[in-house]
Amino acid sequence: MNLSLTANKTPLIAGLGAAVCITLLSSLSNLDSALWLMAPFGATMVILFGLPASPLAQPRNIVLGHVLTAAIGLAVADLLGLTPWSLGLAVGLAVTVMLLTDTTHPPAGANPLLIMLAGEDWHFLLTPVALGAVTIVAFGYGYHRWVSHQPYPQRWS
Repeated sequence: MNLSLTANKTPLIAGLGAAVCITLLSSLSNLDSALWLMAPFGATMVILFGLPASPLAQPRNIVLGHVLTAAIGLAVADLLGLTPWSLGLAVGLAVTVMLLTDTTHPPAGANPLLIMLAGEDWHFLLTPVALGAVTIVAFGYGYHRWVSHQPYPQRWS
C-alpha cells in the first residue's frame, strides 16, 4: 500500500486538532473548576477535525445538536425519572428533534444517556454543553483556517 505523504498528513492534522481542542477544554476545567468536558465531545472531534465539510460538522449542528439533546435529557429526567423507558424516550426524542430542526450531530445523541445516567442538573446545559460546544466550534474555525487550511465552516446556520 503506497500512500502519498499528503494523504498521510491529513489524519495527523485532524488528530492534532482533536488533541489540542480536548486539551484546551480540559485545561479550562482545571482553571475555573467548571466542567468543560463530556464524553460526546470526543466523538465531535472525529467529525469536526476529520470531516469538516460534512453537514454534521457545521457550527449549527454541533452547538444546537448538543444543546437541544442535552435539554431533552434534562427535561425527561425531571419529568419521568430514570427508567429504561425514559432513557429510550429521551434518545428517541433527541434524534427526532435533531432531524426536524436540521441540527443532526450524531455525537449529541449520547447526551440524554450521559445526563440521565450521571444524574446531571440544569447547570450542565451551560457547562459543559453550551459553552463547550461554542468553544469547540471557535477552536475548529481557527484550526481549519490557520493549520489544516480546509474550508470551515461550509455554512454558519
